[in-house]
Amino acid sequence: MRVLLAGGGTAGHTSPLLATADALRRLDAGVEITCLGTPRGLENKVVPAAGYPLRLIPPVPLPRRPGKDLALVPKRLGAAVKAALDVIDDVRPDVVVGYGGYVSMPVYLAARRRRLPLVVHEQNAVPGLANKFGARVATRVAVSFPDTPLKNAEYVGLPVRRMIATLDRAALRIEARAFFGLDPDRPTLVVTGGSQGAWRLNRAVAGAAAALGAAGVQVLHVIGPKGAEDPQWRDPVETGTPYVVLPFVDRMDYALAAADLMVCRAGASSVVEASSTGLPAIFVPLAIGNGEQPRNAQPVVDAGGALLVEDAAFTADYVADTVPALVTDVERLARMGEAAAHLVPRDADDKLARIIREAATAGDAR
Repeated sequence: MRVLLAGGGTAGHTSPLLATADALRRLDAGVEITCLGTPRGLENKVVPAAGYPLRLIPPVPLPRRPGKDLALVPKRLGAAVKAALDVIDDVRPDVVVGYGGYVSMPVYLAARRRRLPLVVHEQNAVPGLANKFGARVATRVAVSFPDTPLKNAEYVGLPVRRMIATLDRAALRIEARAFFGLDPDRPTLVVTGGSQGAWRLNRAVAGAAAALGAAGVQVLHVIGPKGAEDPQWRDPVETGTPYVVLPFVDRMDYALAAADLMVCRAGASSVVEASSTGLPAIFVPLAIGNGEQPRNAQPVVDAGGALLVEDAAFTADYVADTVPALVTDVERLARMGEAAAHLVPRDADDKLARIIREAATAGDAR
């Protein structure tokens, strides 16, 4: 079986893509997997590092406002479809799988033109434009959240890496904290803005460093690749407790295991990785987009497994007033973790891999 997996940009697309690729290899040791992305995305780093071949096509961003860029979309889309057709004709996949984003729309059009089976996976509770189109022409449609409004959607959950899906946070805690140079016994806050970082989260938590330190709370702060450019990190506040700042974390399983509480955006990967491992969280949805991030987080919040804070309300004062009391409240954290842990499936990668194989087999039978 030959499979073409199309997705890229941020970890929100690349992480489920790689989790699916690994699941396909477990399902069929002889599977041939090719990944497809664009030159500007995270896939250029993480896909080759995971051992999968990567092909590239031009990105086709869809501007939110009228203007010159919007007028150029048809020409750019045509060039990207041609590039996707060239890849398909070279790879000759039995099935094409798309995860939305810049790379997927031209791939969906190319797969349709070549009459190939197409599987679409939507990560968010509110689908993007590419997957709204893809779902209309797909053989199978899989979603991460139960009420995602896509035609013929099958709820499978979000594929996450095995290191996350099988994580026992308590068993790995001491090792994980040692890995980051943290105290094994202090209450621990982990902050991450995703693969790109988050200015609002960085500023608010750093601004509350003194209050966190006074409460004995240590911090692992993943500031993103551009976060180090912020002048605030040139003269960090000394609090007497560990405050570890990193631009990026490859071992997200260690970050989750080290944490008693996580502060993060509410992208699908962040929500699912935290809740599926029973990690209490404060979700701060990105203020732009089509409203998917609050919708991603809402089921966990409603169940009592997390707090939801608007971006504008997440300030240093909020962190100082809220986080020290929460992260040191062992009983409340235990209740939150238990509430979150059973909300989302941990086997979405295997479920999606089986759907992909079924779609490829059905295509062979035509």
